[in-house]
Amino acid sequence: SGLSTQPVWRKLWDDVMKTRPPNSENVTCWRTKFLETFFSNVLHGVLDVSSDWRLNDHHFSPLLHSSQHVTQLTLCNMLQAVTELTAEHNQKVLENLASSLGILKFRHLLSTDPSVRRSLVLLLHRLIHHGSVSQVSMYSWPVPDTVLLILILSMSAGYWCSGKVLPYRSSPCSFCREDSAQRPESTRGQTETARCDEEERRHGKEQQASLGARRAGAPAGLNGHGADAPHGSAISALRSCPSPDTPCEEGSGELSCDAPAGSSPRCLSEGLSRRPILQKPRRRPKPAAGRRRRCPRRSRDTYDDQEDLYDFVFTVARENTSALHENSVREGENADNCTSSPTGSPCSSSAGCKKRGCSAGTFSLKTAHRFRSVSTLELFSIPLTEDACRTLSNLLSSWVSLENLVLSYNGLGENIAWLLSGLRALSRQPGCRLRVLRVSDVFSHMPCMELVRCVLSALPQLRTLSVSFDLKNQTEGNRPGGNPSCSETEIPESCLEQLEIRFPREPLHTALLLPVLKASRCLQQLSLDSAALPCPRELEHLLQALKECNPNLKKLSFHDVNLADHQKEVLLLLQDPILQEITFSFCRLFESCTTEFLSEIINTVKRNSSLKSLKLPGNRLGNHRLVALADIFSEDSSSSLCQLDVSSNCIKPDGLLEFTKKLEGHIQKRGGHIKFTHLRLFQNWLDQDVETAQEALRRLRAVCSVVNDTWDSSQAFADYISVM
Repeated sequence: SGLSTQPVWRKLWDDVMKTRPPNSENVTCWRTKFLETFFSNVLHGVLDVSSDWRLNDHHFSPLLHSSQHVTQLTLCNMLQAVTELTAEHNQKVLENLASSLGILKFRHLLSTDPSVRRSLVLLLHRLIHHGSVSQVSMYSWPVPDTVLLILILSMSAGYWCSGKVLPYRSSPCSFCREDSAQRPESTRGQTETARCDEEERRHGKEQQASLGARRAGAPAGLNGHGADAPHGSAISALRSCPSPDTPCEEGSGELSCDAPAGSSPRCLSEGLSRRPILQKPRRRPKPAAGRRRRCPRRSRDTYDDQEDLYDFVFTVARENTSALHENSVREGENADNCTSSPTGSPCSSSAGCKKRGCSAGTFSLKTAHRFRSVSTLELFSIPLTEDACRTLSNLLSSWVSLENLVLSYNGLGENIAWLLSGLRALSRQPGCRLRVLRVSDVFSHMPCMELVRCVLSALPQLRTLSVSFDLKNQTEGNRPGGNPSCSETEIPESCLEQLEIRFPREPLHTALLLPVLKASRCLQQLSLDSAALPCPRELEHLLQALKECNPNLKKLSFHDVNLADHQKEVLLLLQDPILQEITFSFCRLFESCTTEFLSEIINTVKRNSSLKSLKLPGNRLGNHRLVALADIFSEDSSSSLCQLDVSSNCIKPDGLLEFTKKLEGHIQKRGGHIKFTHLRLFQNWLDQDVETAQEALRRLRAVCSVVNDTWDSSQAFADYISVM
């Protein structure tokens, strides 16, 4: 008792894993790190337990004993681990995961067969709907399987993927069976269930009659039904269109039809059975000599397995726009929400609306029965097609439990309009909890400030908003005036506390940022990245606006903004009595720095008792300027500076050692009392003299916490020369 077991778990890692742990300096608990990695490696077949005598015991179950300690799990590739986890002999393992697992990640996914998808449905149902998973993250999926992607999104939003493959009422989930047995059925519920069963029985008879007619030589599609429709499948009805003249989209193997969503998953065919079922076109193979004809019953069963999940997930996308359209008409926002194109222009024709899913007769999923859903959704490097964006938009419109949404490098383009519509509908839900939204991509479809205004107008309850784009869309500059609906919308008073904007080399116009700052009186953190200052006084206007509109601002960050010619404004920021953290990252601050300017910076920081953190990475500080910064902690200083970041500043070992000696002298004169606690030294030239660097670091660590890395400066310089 009272002794740390961290060294024991670290030793176990070396003995069992036999690999160097990534980011070992950031590991806070080696017990958790070991057990989670151990579980994952055994599950994916990376670790052979028979190779270690301590693990090679038939009384020991690696998955069972480590599963209760797993808080995050990563599934990858063909999802082989999903089948293993849902196997009968691992039922207890799945129960443990349902209690302990909080984060579920998918990485480098590939297309899967129907049996794996069925196992995935069961896994997500247990871990999300009846478990404790609160975050679902997906990474690096260059060519996503749309069916699998939308399946994961739908289950994360709390929907059960019903159908013949995995009907809700015959679910193997014990929780669902107990819930169904214990719930007292009302008269209305009994009527709905009986009607649902009657509809399914009628469908079954019609399917048999259709199949018999086909065997007798009748054409496919008799009585409005395709001969290949699954027998008794509620999900097969989801392939129906609301009216005969509503077109069905077909391409890349996708069948796209509008379908209602208000019915419960327990009786999903209700209200749909009255509509004709569309047969999915299938080419009849030419008979070949010596080839036996395929058994009709076997062909039909194979079709069932492969198509039920497919039909469900694409139904969600078709319900999107009409539900948002009805809400917007109700609130007088028809022009914003019902669009025939994602650019924001109103529907110009009925055909255009039907093509996009705005046809009448469909309704929203928000009235359907839902299970527990996750609170955090993250999508990294996954291209989202229009169908996927429409589906996500519809799911977002009623995803009230969602608190954090991260969309990173998804190639949204003009499809971002669908997501804005979904978020706008979500904000009108009484229990909306969305507080964090982060959107980043390569190209921006609209100017950054325009997108920020759109988001804040739709979601005034946001606490954190991050908008980041690498490059400006070449067609953006040709658009006359951008989107007037966003640029002219008045921003309501918001709860925004943190705003991060990465401009794709756009000019920073304070006049465009001013309405956002005025509406965000609670703003505490502001980060501006890669912005160009169009005129010398633009930064001065920005500082004046911040002083007037955001008196509670605590953290201000500039990254890749040229401040070499804005020394006056830099000094004004450093003497601000409210700011606690200031970052000038790669701002060329000391590019044309004079001795007088450096002395003014040091004296200003010495007099500022509110500044706690000063970050100056990538500003060409060099050895002599670093040594001068040590005077911030002299005996006549009233500074409260705790953290100093001088990463990527061409600092050499001899300069660091001299800085250390000077700092030690100031501390000694102050009687050993100093508030300085953290120093960051990433990517400096400390490898040029290892012995001197080690001595400097050893002496520094006696004063404060030092964070550095093993960086090869020669290789970095070669890389820099190669791209010049």
